[in-house]
Amino acid sequence: MLAFTVIAGILFTWTVLSHRLARWSITAPIAMMVAGIALTAGSDPPLQFDFDTSGFEHAVEVVLALLLFVDATEVPGGVIRREKGVVARLLGGALPLALGIAFLTAYAFFPERPGWILAVLATVVVPLDLAPTAAVVRDKRIPSRLRDVLNAEGGLNDGIISPVFLLCMAAAVESRTKSADYADALLEAVESAAWAVGAGSVIGYLAGWLLRRSWASGWAQHAATRLGVLTVPVAAYTLSSALGGNGFVAAFVAGVCFAPAMRHLPADAVHLTDDLVTLMCLALWFVFGQLVNNQFWDGFHLSVILYALIAVSLVRTVPVVLMLTGTGMRMSDKLFLGWLGPRGVTSIVFGLLAAVRLPAHSADFIVRVMVMTVMLSIVLHGLSTEPLGRAYACRAPSRTNPPAPSGT
Repeated sequence: MLAFTVIAGILFTWTVLSHRLARWSITAPIAMMVAGIALTAGSDPPLQFDFDTSGFEHAVEVVLALLLFVDATEVPGGVIRREKGVVARLLGGALPLALGIAFLTAYAFFPERPGWILAVLATVVVPLDLAPTAAVVRDKRIPSRLRDVLNAEGGLNDGIISPVFLLCMAAAVESRTKSADYADALLEAVESAAWAVGAGSVIGYLAGWLLRRSWASGWAQHAATRLGVLTVPVAAYTLSSALGGNGFVAAFVAGVCFAPAMRHLPADAVHLTDDLVTLMCLALWFVFGQLVNNQFWDGFHLSVILYALIAVSLVRTVPVVLMLTGTGMRMSDKLFLGWLGPRGVTSIVFGLLAAVRLPAHSADFIVRVMVMTVMLSIVLHGLSTEPLGRAYACRAPSRTNPPAPSGT
């Protein structure tokens, strides 16, 4: 319980000083990570978390489930309709290409590792999280079109990668047995995904229809709608898990199916769920501080550092620039979208789940690369946000943002 007291105290301190800390780009995730590093360091640290428990695994899954639900409900529908060509290219083209490049690069740097472990690693280092650089998507100096596209992509990116992560994990776990049957592992993963999609679709659509009708008829109180929204990802997660499906995939699907109803509910209906997700994610950043201590003091091989550096730069930038060719975007805008892909909570959650389910030698490898990737992302993407804002401010008087050609 002391750990929660300390985390709450640190968060409160950051809240009191948040405006001043923002001047130095010290966001809440960064503050919590630094606190986690400081309080879990040493041979006898004040705080220590045990990752090898089923309770911790379920807690991590719930964090991701709520995060995916909120992301799905907050995807701006108008942006997707207006920029459907760009968003489709990013998610349908650049994302699979980035996963492929991440896998091939991992194979070049770590040829001694099993293929399925490298596939898991690719799904861990690719997901983006805008929270560590949230100032960028609020920076009015940056064209609204670019910020809108990033928001739309960020809301859907993690949910699309999640089933791929599960599939790779299933195959990696199966590969540990002498008589590995990948067909059974694939069938089990597909079956789990099917249950998740089914449970999430039913819960999301039904809950959205009921809440919308209840609010329109005056049956639901304003504050009650916030509680109602919070129950949706919880119900999707628990129902899917009971049926043998994956809970966080179900929560994402529920968010996608529930999102259309949000237009007919109070504007703050999702705020309670959003605030809870934010709080849980910040606690996870504190836990990440312990991971940094666990991995950092043993040192990193040069191959890990180089791979992580490529993962936070070229792995995303190259596919994005290639896939946005022909959209009418300036090269600088394409490079901006390609560069701004910070890694964060989703990578941490995937890394922790891999650490729980994989054998020790593979788990340690995945976590070590994940830690270095997220740390480099925080530094590089964090330091680049202000220069990017200034660069766009300098070109603002002559900036034009032609709309994407229809059907691109």
